[in-house]
Amino acid sequence: MLEKLFKLKENKTNVKTEIIAGVTTFMTMAYILAVNPSILSATGMDANAILIATALASFVGTLCMALFSNYPFALAPGMGLNAYFAYTVVLGMGYSWQLALLAVFAEGIIFIILSLTNVREAIFNAIPMTLKSAVGVGIGLFVAFIGLQDAKLIVKSDATLITYQTFKGDTFSSVGVGAILALIGVMITAILLVKKVKGGILLGIFATWILGIIAELCGIYVPNADAGMYSTIPGGIISFDLSSFGSTFGQVFKADLAGIDWINFIVVMFAFLFVDIFDTLGTLIGVSSKADFLDKDGKLPRIKGALLADAVATTAGAIFGTSTTTTYVESASGVTAGGRTGLTGVVTGLLFLLSMFFSPLFLAIPSFAIAPALIIVGFYMMGAVVKINFDDMSEAIPAFLTILFMPLAYSISEGIAVGVISYTLINLICGKYKKLTPLMYILTVLFICKYIFL
Repeated sequence: MLEKLFKLKENKTNVKTEIIAGVTTFMTMAYILAVNPSILSATGMDANAILIATALASFVGTLCMALFSNYPFALAPGMGLNAYFAYTVVLGMGYSWQLALLAVFAEGIIFIILSLTNVREAIFNAIPMTLKSAVGVGIGLFVAFIGLQDAKLIVKSDATLITYQTFKGDTFSSVGVGAILALIGVMITAILLVKKVKGGILLGIFATWILGIIAELCGIYVPNADAGMYSTIPGGIISFDLSSFGSTFGQVFKADLAGIDWINFIVVMFAFLFVDIFDTLGTLIGVSSKADFLDKDGKLPRIKGALLADAVATTAGAIFGTSTTTTYVESASGVTAGGRTGLTGVVTGLLFLLSMFFSPLFLAIPSFAIAPALIIVGFYMMGAVVKINFDDMSEAIPAFLTILFMPLAYSISEGIAVGVISYTLINLICGKYKKLTPLMYILTVLFICKYIFL
């Protein structure tokens, strides 16, 4: 049955590999179960309800991706989009969180319509292969950068914006020890991969977590909530209390529309839509490039199913009570572990569903244990840089800008925007306009308008 549904032999994989890949993807994404409630609860929403909504949206989205497209891509409420939801739309613009959910729901409906047509597929296919390769590399740096921050190896600095961890001071027993354990985790994971141990990334996560537990029991690692360093020891294992879910489920349909500024509401809705479209496209390009899913023309087979799954997940997520659900770059960790079919996604989705009941256990995995996996995934995704023709400046410079802006602007979509604009303008002005498709001109104008008006 699994062979018939997911075509494992055709994709040169097996059930064991797909399960390991699915678990690996989940482990690198599990942080969203803690982070999303923390961010969205600032709007007044119930944190426990948000955690349940996050798990359900991730389950539905990832399962749809597996069944609609047979790709190992996982979905969850998007980072950045949740911050925009909470701090800009609700706290900044004064909308109720119910109305913000309505904007997400409306965006999802538009998304579904676009996915059923050829619009989003045409956008994907219009992006030159050079930029697609650059997106993969940029996402790799972005993911690694997130890992370095999660491990507290890279921290904020007043003088230089960011700097390295100093390993001294009052927080050494928490932040410093966590950073050291993350470095050890990177080495453990690297050695396992060099030795070609199956599931090396997942084993690296568990090994680092176990070291953290030992360090805490010995008093070497001391949790410090103020520094964002929490206990590695689970406070419990199972919780079946889902009663809080009712406080967010279906609230999107109870939004008060009286006195709403429809112009601003439409702007908010399209801001969600704009970022979601290009974050999703960027992730699909980058992870697909890593997994060699793209054909010789740089197109992704079955992309319509993948895009539809993303759109359905956003709509369902709004009903459950969470911000925009999107395809996650952490899917690359499962691909790196050998995942090649939707079976990887099914495993990931089921683990998200189970996480509603095992949340005390899953949330005990510290960020410094997950960080090594993200750093190593970043390394793997750097391999696409060899596909960029650095002898052709009209190709290389836009590719470089794409790579540069993703980690520094902390946004996949910003990297794509800068890459598309620079690619079009450089080639147009230099007389190489035959390389440009009509849709590249349209995308360039839209991106420029985005910077002017949004």
